[in-house]
Amino acid sequence: MRLGIVRGHVTLSPAVPELLGKTLVVLEPVTMVNLVAKNGLGGGKSLVAVDALGAAKGQMVAFTEGREAANPFWPNSIPVDAYCTLIVDSITTGNTQFQESEVLK
Repeated sequence: MRLGIVRGHVTLSPAVPELLGKTLVVLEPVTMVNLVAKNGLGGGKSLVAVDALGAAKGQMVAFTEGREAANPFWPNSIPVDAYCTLIVDSITTGNTQFQESEVLK
């Protein structure tokens, strides 16, 4: 699982049948350097993920990649490579705890 910031939403037209009704978001993975710096930057290469949580643009989420990203849809076979698994409320690094609002400054 990795952390990322929602940078936007994706609309497919026409959609892959298995993805009808699913929300797709553009995620920018967050590097540890940017996380500790609390600068609101991601720093990683953007990717598209399925989001069933309703994450808003600018929110930090954790996401799963690879075959495991399709597990929430089992037993159906859905063509996804990344899935938002949670919305981040706070992060603790070392002895310091950050609230989401502090991390995204």
